[in-house]
Amino acid sequence: MKPMSHRILVVDDDPHIRELLMFALDKAGMRPSEASDGEEALAAIAREMPDLMVLDINMPRLNGLDLCRRLRAGNPAAASLPILFLSSRDDEIDRIVGIEIGGDDYVVKPFSPREVVARVGAILKRGAATPPRAESITHNRLTLDTEGWEARWDGAPVPLTATEFQLLLLLATMPAKVFSRDAIIDRLHGPGFAITDRTIDSHIRNLRAKFGDVDLIETRAGIGYRIGGCG
Repeated sequence: MKPMSHRILVVDDDPHIRELLMFALDKAGMRPSEASDGEEALAAIAREMPDLMVLDINMPRLNGLDLCRRLRAGNPAAASLPILFLSSRDDEIDRIVGIEIGGDDYVVKPFSPREVVARVGAILKRGAATPPRAESITHNRLTLDTEGWEARWDGAPVPLTATEFQLLLLLATMPAKVFSRDAIIDRLHGPGFAITDRTIDSHIRNLRAKFGDVDLIETRAGIGYRIGGCG
């Protein structure tokens, strides 16, 4: 019996792009579905939660950024849905905003369908990665449940994306180590993966915002990041 293929929701107002990505994802052994705007995407998610969403930023009715914000503020399943943004602008601000509000990665148009499939696979692989043997990692007031993929602060759950959880888990399992941005990229995505340092900075800012005014992650100027004292 074949394993269940991943359900991928492709959301873009351009039918040609949807058709191109649907074909590429299907050829890669995934199970794609489509929506032409954010409103249709919400309805599709309500019917069946996908394993990942490929989401265009610029769309009518409900754009990708607003859709992401709505999902991240919703129920826990939607709040942790992995999102790969598609951006038609050569504008880093759009991409950084997408990451800061909870996106896992982005691809700039025009793109190669193979690149999108590769990045979808990388995000799914991160989410399915085998966690450490310990069922939970505790660092002062922070607890990371590695089986349930849940973060807690003083016992209260904090919704994180798969990428945010993996990044925080990496820092918490080696609290004395300072990780450079390149080292974080290599650990989360694999060596040679094309992603900017600014994206890592955005994930760090997003984590800090979710945990409030606490010493969660320290910045070592010119070096990188490590887990804070979480005083």
